[in-house]
Amino acid sequence: MRVLSRLIPPVLFGSLIAAAPAAAQIDARMLRQPDVSATQIAFVYAGDIWVAPKQGGVAVRLSSPLGEESFPRFSPDGRTLAYSANYDGNTDVYTVPAQGGDPSRLTWHPMTDRVLDWHPDGTRVLFASSRESGRQRYSQFYLVAAKGGPAEKLPIPYGEFASYSPDGKQVAYLPQSQAFRTWKRYRGGWAPDVWTFDLATRASANVSASDANDEHPMWHGDTLYFLSDRGANQRANIWARDKGGAMRQVTQFADFDVTFPALGPQDIVFEAGGRLYLLNLATEKTSEVAIQVITDRTTLKPRSESVAELIREAAPSPTGKRAVFGARGDVFTVPAEHGPVLNLTRTSGSAERYPRWSPDGKTLAYWTDRSGEYELVLRPADGTGTEKAVTTLGAGYRYPVQWSPDSARLAFMDQTETLRLLDVATGKLTEIDQVPIWMAHESLENLPLRWSADSRWLTWARPVKETANPAVFLYDATAAKKHQVTPGYFADLSPVFDPDGKYLYFLSNRAFEPVYSDFDNSWTYPNSTRIVAMALRKDVPSPLAARNDAEGDDKDKPKDEAKDADKSKDGDKAKDDATKADDKADDKTAKKDG
Repeated sequence: MRVLSRLIPPVLFGSLIAAAPAAAQIDARMLRQPDVSATQIAFVYAGDIWVAPKQGGVAVRLSSPLGEESFPRFSPDGRTLAYSANYDGNTDVYTVPAQGGDPSRLTWHPMTDRVLDWHPDGTRVLFASSRESGRQRYSQFYLVAAKGGPAEKLPIPYGEFASYSPDGKQVAYLPQSQAFRTWKRYRGGWAPDVWTFDLATRASANVSASDANDEHPMWHGDTLYFLSDRGANQRANIWARDKGGAMRQVTQFADFDVTFPALGPQDIVFEAGGRLYLLNLATEKTSEVAIQVITDRTTLKPRSESVAELIREAAPSPTGKRAVFGARGDVFTVPAEHGPVLNLTRTSGSAERYPRWSPDGKTLAYWTDRSGEYELVLRPADGTGTEKAVTTLGAGYRYPVQWSPDSARLAFMDQTETLRLLDVATGKLTEIDQVPIWMAHESLENLPLRWSADSRWLTWARPVKETANPAVFLYDATAAKKHQVTPGYFADLSPVFDPDGKYLYFLSNRAFEPVYSDFDNSWTYPNSTRIVAMALRKDVPSPLAARNDAEGDDKDKPKDEAKDADKSKDGDKAKDDATKADDKADDKTAKKDG
């Protein structure tokens, strides 16, 4: 990366950001973490706090500092907004007049303080922080006076989101939350439930127990509203629990999850699909709130972007004279020494991934989502001509391709864990394997696919259903037949052919040399990986074939010993010849003297 940056500090500039329409008024999306008062809605857009009339209309930006704001919350009288912001290098609690003004900082602790709500008395702000949780693995609840002062810790052992009962005597809260994760339809031990806590008796109870995800409790009168994906379609919707404990689904969103709802005097406001909605608490009917934001949109104007520090993929050309890089969604080729850096794609509105150079040096293959989904394209590697789409796979994500040595075929895996083979000349796609158990994105992205030198055989390793250990597979591209060559009893990885096609080498975790720990009274098995060689034909001997030394059997002697024996014989013969020559010389001398 650093070498590339030195080679081309001013050159690797990505494609231009597409120009936006001239109108400054935007029918905005991604209006996040909203809250509602009797007359206004506050929300976060582009990292700033905005306010708009509750019925919708033009929003006004309430904040515009360099730091980011989050979770604006109206005071009960609607005059003040509490929020979290990282103005001074740390996320703390602030307040600001709802009509605009100077912000006031309320917390000063170096840990993050996340605003949750106001106390019903309107004089204190409730927030969550891990400032005293020790290992910062969970948060706890605190109150801080709106006029400033030390924070007061609530007697609840841990929690992430909370809402006071209208009389302020109880708290509905989440001991844990998955609201900031990307999980969908999770069912497991970390699925959050809504609990209640009595501040006088300190009694707590799980009031929403289920295997679903229950989030963001909101207490209105005798009804406890919360977010849950327990419905038939497992989409996050607003549910209600009445005083007797009966549950009912209030909203019916099927396409998008409801996110980050907040309670106001007469309404609940929430986001779904990037849009804002109001839930009238009297009728429990929802309506969309159309919000227009006015901004200079400077971040959308066309600009050049340096991508030297944004390189994601790299691959050399066959001769090493150039290399191809994927950076910020474009494909570049860079010379090793002389020549220009070439941006071959120049696409601002699409992403190109995993470029690979063909072995004959003529073609680049990479994935592009220009059609709306990732499809494989080929283009001349010298930058001339245009790219040609060679797949129409539709929805899904794909992983790096592996060219055959003759540049005639490409092998690749996709997110369905299907291994395919593409014939470049005919465009024919063949499914050659299907992984039976789940593999992580990183494992699929880095899965080695290796060809034999004659381009006939492909090898790879992937988990088998019986043991979940990876086994080695071979595919004969001529006979169109797959072979499993190791059983999956051990974990066999990273197979590769030797250049002559005699052996298949791979890594195998099969060496068991236990070591007893001095600390935790248990055995461990370190350094279990060995390099294994497998003969690919019956006439190819094993490089580790067993040998037996037998007395008098020259056939079993190592070649080196045989060579040494031959050298010894040659030496003895030379000595005999020299002796005979000396004897002849002595005879001649004696006759002459006589």
